[in-house]
Amino acid sequence: MEGSKFAARRGSEETQPQFGPGLEEREIIHGKGLGNVYIRTRWPHANEFQPRGDGVLEATAEVLRPRSAVGRGMQRLKRFAIGDRLTTSSQAHERLTKVKALAVLSSDAISSVAYATEASLGILILAGVGALGYNLGIAAAIVLLMIIVGVSYRQTIGAYPHGGGSYIVARDNLGIWPGLVAAAALLIDYVLTVSVSVSAGVDALTTAFSALHPFSVVLGVAFVAIIVLVNLRGIRESGTIFAAPTYLFIVSFLIMILAGVAKAALSPGGLFTATAPAFTSTELGWSSDQLSLLLILTAFASGCSAMTGVEAISNGVPAFKVPEARNAARTLQWMIAVLATLFVGITFLAWRFGIVPYPHQQPTVDGQIAQIVFTGSFRWMYYVVQFATLLILVLAANTSFADFPRLASILARDGFLPRQFSFRGDRLAFTVGIIVLGLLSILLIVIFEGNTDALINLYALGVFVAFTLSQSGMVVRWYRKRTQGGAHWRRSLVVNLVGAVATGVVALVIGVTKFDRGAWVVVLIVPLLVLMFWGIARHYADVEAETQTLTPLDAEELHHVVIVPLAKLNQPGLQALAYARSITQNVTAVHIGIDPEEEQQFQQAWTAWSSTRGQGSGAGTAVMESSRTPVRGPLPDRAKDIAEKTAAPRYVIVDSPYRSLVTPLVAYVEAVREMNKGATITVILPEYVTKHWWEAILHNQTAFRIKLALYRHPGVVVTNVPYHLKL
Repeated sequence: MEGSKFAARRGSEETQPQFGPGLEEREIIHGKGLGNVYIRTRWPHANEFQPRGDGVLEATAEVLRPRSAVGRGMQRLKRFAIGDRLTTSSQAHERLTKVKALAVLSSDAISSVAYATEASLGILILAGVGALGYNLGIAAAIVLLMIIVGVSYRQTIGAYPHGGGSYIVARDNLGIWPGLVAAAALLIDYVLTVSVSVSAGVDALTTAFSALHPFSVVLGVAFVAIIVLVNLRGIRESGTIFAAPTYLFIVSFLIMILAGVAKAALSPGGLFTATAPAFTSTELGWSSDQLSLLLILTAFASGCSAMTGVEAISNGVPAFKVPEARNAARTLQWMIAVLATLFVGITFLAWRFGIVPYPHQQPTVDGQIAQIVFTGSFRWMYYVVQFATLLILVLAANTSFADFPRLASILARDGFLPRQFSFRGDRLAFTVGIIVLGLLSILLIVIFEGNTDALINLYALGVFVAFTLSQSGMVVRWYRKRTQGGAHWRRSLVVNLVGAVATGVVALVIGVTKFDRGAWVVVLIVPLLVLMFWGIARHYADVEAETQTLTPLDAEELHHVVIVPLAKLNQPGLQALAYARSITQNVTAVHIGIDPEEEQQFQQAWTAWSSTRGQGSGAGTAVMESSRTPVRGPLPDRAKDIAEKTAAPRYVIVDSPYRSLVTPLVAYVEAVREMNKGATITVILPEYVTKHWWEAILHNQTAFRIKLALYRHPGVVVTNVPYHLKL
């Protein structure tokens, strides 16, 4: 710039500016002295495109600013709902701390405390209230399973510091098919997690306010919609929003457990004398069954719903702040500790106070415990517990909203789901995955009418199948890397082997005991999803293998045949003809005649236009009937001498006695393509562009219909020449 000023002071002579591909404007300035040449560069579009190096431009937010008033209004509404756009470079700042990660990635597992105990009691009570005592042993087995799975996944985090979900671990170590089975099982479980969590949360709300029970489905749908909207704002912001309810739930339940233990200790009989239930199972409306090993195993399978969501942290390692693996491992330890403590505490208090599950969770087991523990001046804590339960159960669905879109994006990256699932929206969230999960969850809530009992029968099978495949994959991994694993590879292998066996047995138990209660749906859908994944992958592979150019790759080999459909010889039509003739003189204007009077007017207009340009009367035109028969009359032929490029443009009228417009034109284009093998057929469409979107309704959108009809025709290129109306 200094050089240019100096040249200007010396009375320099400036040339016309030149524009580069980087949108820079360059002016060559010649000074008075010999060899005094300067280049002045400026960027007139710097507010839209910022130069970022040689040949690199960065589009700014200004480029995305809508130009219309309606567009600006919609944009303001969108920004209000989900926040300002985030740049890709902001992704590193969207990571989670351990405190937020416990809220975002552990809320599903921790919230299951609110319904897991009730789920197992709801099976045992079929054998009478005397069978409820077996739940203590079932809870002990489930806690042991929690510890086994937690230790196993801690090893998975260490082995896969960039994210080691079941799909990745199974795919890497067991093969593609086991990996796809794990992915399908997890995707189903994520959808069920949202449906079950929200339905159970609504149950907590209707327990406290029974008048809302008829609106359970509407409330469930509304809660899912709110969660979708919050997640579209991005992972860090959703973590901030969900942290308070998660910790409110943990604290309120810990207070309830401690207060309940204290009350039991001070009551007659002490801690270890259970109160007799106030009602029998028959009085509450439960059906009866005999106590058997199968019934106990079924109760165990239902109680294992407390394990859902445990894998979320190993899936979401990339979402943690640096160092990701260490922060994820510590968060996993805290999650298992909190989960086990709350689950054991609720199960113990339910046994100690003789709590009996009610059909349809009205009231819930947790609500009954809170009513017994919080009395007198502490009655308000009952509502705190119910409110905290509602919040965490509704917001626990956020774990699925964190993991479902991420897993779907990985599957899309590998070609097993549509590539739209890998797209990050304005807030760096996987928008398509979030919306699809929300819609599927709402569908389940509506189909099952928000019935938690019915939904929970489909639950947990998918997650334990994924657990088993993941842990089996880790066993194979340790064995393969035994020469590199040092002295501890055997211990690591044994830990994951115990996890694989334990979760495999549980998956088998759930599948058998829950099969006739709804688990058959999961057993059926998993293979269907796997086949869908494989079909999508085959499609992408076929497209990759069969993709071939239908026009030459070298410009010298291109031979143009241009067709310009014209309804009238007006300004848009003349503009399209001028553009076509700038490409080649081998141009044919086509008029589809559906009205004799309009056809005659077109011929007269063409003759008048041709004569004013000294181009004859349009000799050499042809008329043909609407059919796929060969065209009568001279047609473009690439074998003709190049001198023909100087000839006047031809026109042809295709008479359409059945008043069809698009089909005869497409047939004509096909006929021209067949008779000009090797040529590139370009159809140039003049198209009105209205000033306002609503004005498009007043036009028949013929150009759009023609584009749609020619879309799948190989060797045909369609080009739009827009004509902007000055309104």
